[in-house]
Amino acid sequence: MNNVRTVSDTKRTFYSLHTRPINTIYRRVVEELMVEMHLLSVNSGFTYNPIYALGVVTSFDRFMQGYQPERDQESIFNALCQAVEQEPQRYREDAQRLQALAQDLLVQDLIAWLSQTTHLDRDPDLQGQLQAIANNSQFKYSRLFAVGLFTLLEQSAPELVKDEKQRTEALKSIAAGLHLSDEKLTKDLELYSSNLEKMAQALVVMADMVSADRKKREQRQQQTTTPVAPPSVTE
Repeated sequence: MNNVRTVSDTKRTFYSLHTRPINTIYRRVVEELMVEMHLLSVNSGFTYNPIYALGVVTSFDRFMQGYQPERDQESIFNALCQAVEQEPQRYREDAQRLQALAQDLLVQDLIAWLSQTTHLDRDPDLQGQLQAIANNSQFKYSRLFAVGLFTLLEQSAPELVKDEKQRTEALKSIAAGLHLSDEKLTKDLELYSSNLEKMAQALVVMADMVSADRKKREQRQQQTTTPVAPPSVTE
């Protein structure tokens, strides 16, 4: 008997946990992330790791930036994780730990560590995860894992990731050390950046439309409340 959860099962669970409507412009983002997390969670080759968790948290926070009402963001994130039978607190805690670690390291040391050319005595759990990934020819790579790696670089050296040459060299080194495809890594991160730009543009358009609609309502209200002067009487 096949008891593997379906995408429909995951969506049903999500909407039973987060019952408030999701703003239209963000709904596609949420559902795409949900499907991606679902497909990984039911894949027999997938194993949770903190870099993947950082990718999930970063993707969610970046794409949901500006979501209103703001208080719903936590509910949506929690429902996403719980829908794929994961603990949201674990994702948040692992992401915060890795971000703090990256901010505290020189980017050269971080790249060498991620590339497995140097072992740093800083986080035994992450060290073990990196070694396991490098030694596992069947490691289940994902776009969210790539986003996690990128976020580590971004937290350590924001200027480096803005420089195409330095960014490419760093990603190639990391991909080689972890036995990943640098071409796949680069393409996934280019798509990630492109989607962030599209989301930002969509939000600007939405804000302009809301502003224009508000002005029209104010003008109509002003017209209905402005007293009409009586016609002048000529003697």
